[in-house]
Formats: sequence, structure tokens, C-alpha cells
Amino acid sequence: MSLLFDEYGLPFIVVRDQEQKQRLKGVDAVKSHILAARNVANILKSSLGPKGLDKIMVNSDGEVTVTNDGATILKMMDVRHQVAKLLVELSQSQDDEVGDGTTSVVVLAGALLEQAEALLDKGIHPVRIADGFSMAAEICCRHLETISDEVEVSSEGKTALVEVAMTALGSKIVSRCHRQIATIAVDAVLAVADLERKDVDFELIKVEGKVGGKMEETTLVKGVVVDKGFSHPQMSKELKNAKIAILTCPFEPPKPKTKNTLSIKSVEDYEKLHNYERKTFEDMIGHVKKSGANIVCCQWGFDDEANHMLLQSSLHAIRWVGGSEMELVAIASGGRIVPRFEELTREKLGSAGIIREIQFGTTKDSMIFIESCANSRAVTIFVRGGNKMIVEEGKRSIHDALCVTRNLVKDNRIVYGGGSAEISCAIKINAEADKIATLEQYAIRVFGDALESVPIALSENSGFPAITTLANVKTLQISTNNPHLGIDCLKRGTYDMKEQRVIETLIGKQQQIMLATQVVKMILKIDDVIANEI
Repeated sequence: MSLLFDEYGLPFIVVRDQEQKQRLKGVDAVKSHILAARNVANILKSSLGPKGLDKIMVNSDGEVTVTNDGATILKMMDVRHQVAKLLVELSQSQDDEVGDGTTSVVVLAGALLEQAEALLDKGIHPVRIADGFSMAAEICCRHLETISDEVEVSSEGKTALVEVAMTALGSKIVSRCHRQIATIAVDAVLAVADLERKDVDFELIKVEGKVGGKMEETTLVKGVVVDKGFSHPQMSKELKNAKIAILTCPFEPPKPKTKNTLSIKSVEDYEKLHNYERKTFEDMIGHVKKSGANIVCCQWGFDDEANHMLLQSSLHAIRWVGGSEMELVAIASGGRIVPRFEELTREKLGSAGIIREIQFGTTKDSMIFIESCANSRAVTIFVRGGNKMIVEEGKRSIHDALCVTRNLVKDNRIVYGGGSAEISCAIKINAEADKIATLEQYAIRVFGDALESVPIALSENSGFPAITTLANVKTLQISTNNPHLGIDCLKRGTYDMKEQRVIETLIGKQQQIMLATQVVKMILKIDDVIANEI
């Protein structure tokens, strides 16, 4: 639509192709929104669980991404429907807050909308359905606390942390070496965690990747990895007891800030200019040597003459280091970022036990490893893989493992996976619905049915008869009063997820249910979409 003005200056709206437009209101609009959201959820349903299928995403530049991470799939999808975009934001919010469960939260939201549509057909108002869903979500969160267990979280007793990280990695591409990756993620979190305050500083964890090698070669570096090499090929590849000058000023003569013209008309003029540049470089290097530094980490570049003079002065140098990497080097080494050479002093230098340059394969790609730093809390996870897709998927998988480990540091209560928590909550909700005399009991009851969509999807993706498997597990839970029974996706011969050590964090599961409920309530209350195009 367009906004125009008449001869009196009064505005009026012109709708393009108005006779061809159809505007939906009320229940019809809500059903249209539900259809769009369900289509998005159905795309992700086949990616749920350890047997879930991957998706190939191709962007406008032709780059291919293979992943089963729900947040990544939705972020790369070209979603244009306004309500479907809410599910994209839902998955991203789950990824930001929890790190894991990005697929199941969308599947749950889609199942809730499917159940809500059936209630709309029965004439129940959307607001009453939304209120019932809120009541059911609160019942779920309270019930999850009653079936949760507490585990030990410490630097010595990290078994539970590793098992939680392994559960998060079970459906990822790194699953063949997921114990090793999980241990690396746990060690990284514990290195930067304050267990007394139950806080984890993610800014101190950096994830770097390099194509080549095997996924098993992924390592944890107690320090910083910089994706650069030493500036001169003749500099030694290893430096011990390093004193690092961290500079944001370039190795070049100062440039006037005003426009100027320099005319060189003779050999003498050229020699004067050359001598001035050389003296400037010597003064800069003199400041560095005077401070006691033996390596320069510079945010900017420098020309070949300055590079050669650094080599002659027995100084190592790294140039074109990114701003975020400079900050990490400063944090890890305990140094200060210096903006001018005149301000460089011994107190502002960073220190590291060893700095080494490592080359990879026949491509001669180089990276700098800064290890044994003054601040040992800064760590880097160095990911290897056969191609770029593997490395990127490995980074995403490690992000999930880091997040669930952080959640367990914040709250050491756990629930068991494999759909066991959802089935237990569904049984509890069905029992509680009978106690409610108002119209909301219908919404509460179907909330329990929607929760069962997660174990149904797990069964389908594992090749089991979904309804039969769910009925068997549900019957066993009721008869044995064991809330830890779930879907045996990996065919280990037992439904008990506590025995299989399939563990999820309590706050992650509660956040998943609450976020899905909030988005579904929002969609149910949207009865019209008005697009402004001026």
C-alpha cells in the first residue's frame, strides 16, 4: 500500500491491486498463521535426535552448508511469512539462552499450534487456549523440578559435565569422537568458570578452526591462537619467555592530517626522505627494545624495510592482528594495548611461556600459538576438519556443548533425555487437567498431547513404529512410576535414560517449554497482519 496526499494535503491510502487482495481476520487469520508456523516446524522434525537427518542449505552465493542444528537451518532459510519468522526468532532465542534444544523447541511449538487448531475448530476462543497453555507450562516446570537430580560440578568431579556435553553432541557430525570433544568443551568451561559465583565468562573462550587434518585432532590450547604467521620468514618459529608489546600504532612515519604534496626533484631529496623513514623506524624499534619486549603484536601492517629492521634487531613480529584477537592476547598475557610507541613501558608488556608458529600441510598456512600465558584462564579450542563444512559444523557443535556445560555450572540440576521428561510431564498434565473445572482444561489436556510429539519424532527418526513405541514407554512409566524411561534411539536394550546416561539440564528444558509456550500464545493472539508500505 502507498500513502498519498490530495490537493488539500490530507493523506489517503492506495492499496495496489486492491481487487485482487484478500484480507483475513479473526479465526481464519489465526489458522493461516498456524499453517505457516507448522510448515516451518515440519521441516525441522526430521532433524531431531541422535538419528536425525541433516539438511543441505545453499545460500545465494552458492555456498553449501550441511547441518542438523535447528537454529542454523532456520537462520539460513529464506522465510518471508511474518508469523513463520517468529519461529526463526524462537530457535535463535533458545540458541542464545540455552545453546541446545533449538530443534525440539520448534517441534514443540509446531505441535502446540497443531493442537490449538483443533480447539479452534471446536469454537474455543484463542485467548482461552493461550491461558490454558500458560497454566500447563507452569505445571510442567514444577513437575520437572520434582523429577530432577542434582550432580556434582567441580574441577575434580566433571563426569556429569562430560555426559551432558556428550548428550548435546550425540546428534552432531562430531558424534564419532564426541567424548573427546565433550571433554575439551568441559575443560574449556572449567578453565574460565568461577564455581563460587556460578558464573562462566564466555569472552575468554575462543573457537578457531583450520581446514585439514581429522576431527580427532581438535585440541584445547591453554592460551590464544592467532590466525597469522610471523611477519618475516627468517624469524625463528619458536620463542620462549616472550615479552609481548601489544600495539595499535603502525610501523610507519606519521602522516599529516591535512592535504599536502611532496615533490622529490633530486637524488638528495630522495635520500633525505629515506633517511627520515629509516630514523623513524629506528626510533620505533628503540622504544620497543627499551621496554624489554622481544615480540611485537601489531594491529596494523608495516613495510618490508621495517620488517627487515625488526629481524636485524632480533625482534619477532605479528602484523595485521584483528581487534578481537588483540583483546584476547592482552587478556591472556596480562598486557596492555598501547596506542603510541612513546607510551610503551615494561609494565605494559604481556608475558607468555612460549609462542610458536605452526604450519599446516602443503599449503604452508600458518597459525601462532601463544601458550603458558600469565592469565591461564583464557583458552582456545582449535578445531580441525577435512573441509570447511566439517570445521564450521564442528564449531557449531562445540558451541552447543559449551552452552549446556555453562548451564550446568549455573544450576547443577538435571533431567533425563530421550523424551522421558516430556512423557512424564504429559502424564502429570493429564492428571492435573481433571482437577480444573473451567474451559482451560481442554487446552491443558492438549498441551500434554503436544509434549508427546517430541518422543514421537524421536521414534520416527530412529525407524521405530512411533505410536506403539510411545504407548509402551508411557505404560511402563505409569506402571513403574519411573520418570526416566524414554525412547531407546540407539538400541541399547533399555528404555531407562538414567542407565544410558542421556542427560539434559533442567534450566534448558524449562526454558524450552516456556519459550515455546510464549511464542505460541503470541501467534494465537494475532488475528490480523497489516503491512505498511509507504
